[in-house]
Amino acid sequence: MFAHGSVRLPTDIAAECFRELRHRIRSPAEEYKANHLLREKHRAVLEWLLAPGGPVHGQAHIHLIDKAFFVVDRTVGLLLDDGDDGDRGLDAVTLYRAGPHAFGDEGWQDFLTAAHQLLRVRTDHGPSAPVEAFFRVVDGPRRTDGRTTVSAVLDRLAAARPAAEDHGARIAAAGPPLVPLLNPLLPAVVATVRHWSAGGPGPVRLVHDRQNMLTPQRMAWVAESVRPAGAGRVEWQLVEARLDVRVQSADILAGIARKVASDEINGRGDARLTALLRPYIDTRSVWGDAPSWVRMRGNAANTGLRVAG
Repeated sequence: MFAHGSVRLPTDIAAECFRELRHRIRSPAEEYKANHLLREKHRAVLEWLLAPGGPVHGQAHIHLIDKAFFVVDRTVGLLLDDGDDGDRGLDAVTLYRAGPHAFGDEGWQDFLTAAHQLLRVRTDHGPSAPVEAFFRVVDGPRRTDGRTTVSAVLDRLAAARPAAEDHGARIAAAGPPLVPLLNPLLPAVVATVRHWSAGGPGPVRLVHDRQNMLTPQRMAWVAESVRPAGAGRVEWQLVEARLDVRVQSADILAGIARKVASDEINGRGDARLTALLRPYIDTRSVWGDAPSWVRMRGNAANTGLRVAG
C-alpha cells in the first residue's frame, strides 16, 4: 500500500498541532510518526486528529495506491494501450478481481512478480528474460479447460508479446524512462496538485520532503501533467521532513491512511477509523477492490484508472 498525504496548513498552525500531539502523547521522541498515534493507548489522540473540528479536517488530502492493482493497471496499460482509458481501466479491474481465482493464490503471486519484472526490465539480465517469464505465467490459466471472466483479457495479453518486447528493447537501448512505470510517487504528486488546484488556475506551491525521485526534470513533468486539468504554475520547495512541521503532518496522515487502508483491503478494517479517514481520501485513488473501496469512500464507484503517465 502506498499513501501520499498533503496538508494546507500555515507553519504556525501545524506547529500548534504538534505541540498538542506532544502534550497528549507525551513521548520523548524528537520526531513523531504515525505509529505513535496508531498505538491503542493513543486511540483518543488519533480520533481527535482526524475528527471533524480537528486540526487537519478540511485541510488535508490523501492519495492511495494499492500496489498490487497498480502493477496490474500499469501492465495492462503498457501491453493493451489502444487509446481508450475506459477499456484499459475495465481490463485492469477485471484482471485484478478475477485473477486470483483464475491463477490460484500462488499463481497470482507469480503473475504479479512476473509483471513487476516485465515493467522494471533489469538490463543486467537482458530484456528478453522478463518477457519469457511473464508470458509463461500468462499461458498457465489459458491452458486449463473452460473460459472464465478473465479469459478474454488473458488472450489479449498473450497476443501482446510484441509490445512487451518493444518495451524491453527501448529500455535496453535508452535506459530507464524519465517516469518509471512502477514508481507511485510521481502520479500521487500529480493527484495532489490537481486536488489543491481545484479552486482555480492560480499557482500551487508544494513543500515536499527531499526525494531522489524529485529531479528538476521530473518536477517539470509534474507541472506539464497537471496543465490540461487547468492547474496553474507549480512551485517547489524541497525540505528535510524533520525540519518542517507541515511535511511531518502530511507524513503522519499518510502513515495512518496506509495502515487503515491495508486493514480494510485485508478484511480487518476498523469501521470507526475508516469513517474518520473517509473525508480525506482522494476519489481518484488507484484502487481495484470494490468492497473495501465502498467502505472507505461510502459509494460503489471504482476509480481503476491511471492518475497520470
